Amino acid sequence: MRAVSVADGSRNSVVLLVFTAVTNLADGITKIALPLLATRLTSSPLAVSAVSLALTLPWLLTALHIGALVDRADRRRLLWLADGVRLLAVGVLGVLTAAGRGGITALVLAALALGVAEVVALTSAAALVPALVPRDRRARVNAWIAGAETAANEFGGPFLGGLLFAAGAAVALGAAWTAYLGATCLLLLLVGRFRAVPRHVPGGAPGVHGQIGEGLRHLWRHPLLRVMSLTLTVLCAGWGAWTALMPLVATGRMGLSAREYGVVVSALGCGGLAGAFAAGAVNRLLGRRRALLADLVTTFAMLAVPALTSSLWAVAAAAFLGGAGGTLWTVNARLIGQNLVPEDMAGRYNGAYRLLSWGAMPVGAGLVGVLAQWLGDRVAFLFFAGGVLATVPVFWRTVTVEAVREAT
Repeated sequence: MRAVSVADGSRNSVVLLVFTAVTNLADGITKIALPLLATRLTSSPLAVSAVSLALTLPWLLTALHIGALVDRADRRRLLWLADGVRLLAVGVLGVLTAAGRGGITALVLAALALGVAEVVALTSAAALVPALVPRDRRARVNAWIAGAETAANEFGGPFLGGLLFAAGAAVALGAAWTAYLGATCLLLLLVGRFRAVPRHVPGGAPGVHGQIGEGLRHLWRHPLLRVMSLTLTVLCAGWGAWTALMPLVATGRMGLSAREYGVVVSALGCGGLAGAFAAGAVNRLLGRRRALLADLVTTFAMLAVPALTSSLWAVAAAAFLGGAGGTLWTVNARLIGQNLVPEDMAGRYNGAYRLLSWGAMPVGAGLVGVLAQWLGDRVAFLFFAGGVLATVPVFWRTVTVEAVREAT
């Protein structure tokens, strides 16, 4: 396999960074617009959480097969396909909303389409990094991309989405559509090889299900990858629960406006951006193992604080910590995966990894709606906070300093 040149690696790094920032800005806008549209239509926790469930359910249903597709197809073309689906879904929903015909069904269908597109886009983009960026630059590029994801998706997008939604839901959706279109054009600037170079396999390459099995076995047989994936399952279930329930809690018990709710969600992005800038220093000061552990602590705080108080600033501060911890995890976990997984298996590995992690988000979103309906939102938040706390002993025993050092 030809090494990526310094010039091409620098160019690709910039393009991937800007593409990530723009698409996540649009994702952040839709993350605000769709749940807030749902709260205008119903006050039921189950109905509102169904929208967030639809946004994340495709990770549970399609991640493995899309991972196999990413290892077989041109990854840049898959990114174009994903953005095309986004443009269609947001465009149709915007027209329906402007005409006053958008209902819960339309919101759920649009959310499902956006969720499938996200699976394709994130799996493809993650597989492109080791192919288009030199190995010695990946840690820095991962930090930049993780920071751009969090800052745009959790800070810039939600903050802008809150402002635009106050002007009208159709305005917010129109801005997201424009951002997706711009990101699609950016992909023309990528240079290099966009298909994986397959390894020689005696007897020929296996079929789709055989390839999926290879990705799952590679993840499961490696203790470090396995425990990190299962830990992230619990963390992402908590994030899915927070994302699904917070719109109703914010506009209900906390009495926040759409703009104030945008501030709470944006605090995640501020923390994520801070985590991206501080990742190198934190890794040097605490080590990668403790940097990963920090995400468990901060996610616990993000889930526990809304159960204990209705203070806007306390909840926002906990969200800030959650965002910072999430970025620290992302930066280090991506580097570990890129170093331990062959490039022609990157799509399947990322599909399996995200199935076990992001696939838990719809489970968390659905479960938190049921718990909140029966027992109240405070008990629902504490349930997920307790789940995060329970992962600490297993994580600490398996994710050792030696194992992390060997992987990085």
